[in-house]
Amino acid sequence: MSLSDDQIRRLARLARIALQPGETAEVGSRLNRILELVGEIQAVDTAGIEPMSHALDLVQRLRPDDLTETDRREAYQSVAPAVEGGLYLVPKVIE
Repeated sequence: MSLSDDQIRRLARLARIALQPGETAEVGSRLNRILELVGEIQAVDTAGIEPMSHALDLVQRLRPDDLTETDRREAYQSVAPAVEGGLYLVPKVIE
């Protein structure tokens, strides 16, 4: 697939890229090369290949999901100006 000059100018406008009149051919050849590479990649038979999230088979180290802090809700709410039903009460700011 080869892009026409009109398509290149339209892509440049959509991407908010200012192209000078002489740059259209150079940009077009670069974009066409990218499209050729995409075509080569799409031509590869990937049937039976399982998708992967990383190029290397790595395992993420996870920490144990243990409780490390105690419940200090009462201590925090004891110094609050206004609390009701375990919730902080704040002044109304929208009328």
